[in-house]
Amino acid sequence: MNAYIYILSSVKNGTLYIGVTSNLIKRVYEHKNKLCEGFTNQYDINNLVYYEIFDDITHAIEREKQLKNWKREWKIALIEKENNNWTDLYDSLL
Repeated sequence: MNAYIYILSSVKNGTLYIGVTSNLIKRVYEHKNKLCEGFTNQYDINNLVYYEIFDDITHAIEREKQLKNWKREWKIALIEKENNNWTDLYDSLL
């Protein structure tokens, strides 16, 4: 079973959220439809701008923790390396 880390953004260079899930499509859908109470809902963070796929949830959790400890500039560079325009990647998953 795959696992994912993902980065959501409010807008380009906006507020970022990093999460981990075993079902990326479902989880982003929940963020987009405000079914997740808390930070992402409060700050309208629902654009999927980056994700990575893992074979093992423990590796995904390790990566999530690593990214959460990164400087903001490093996170932005990671996003822009793969998604320079900060396009919402959600539709490409469907």
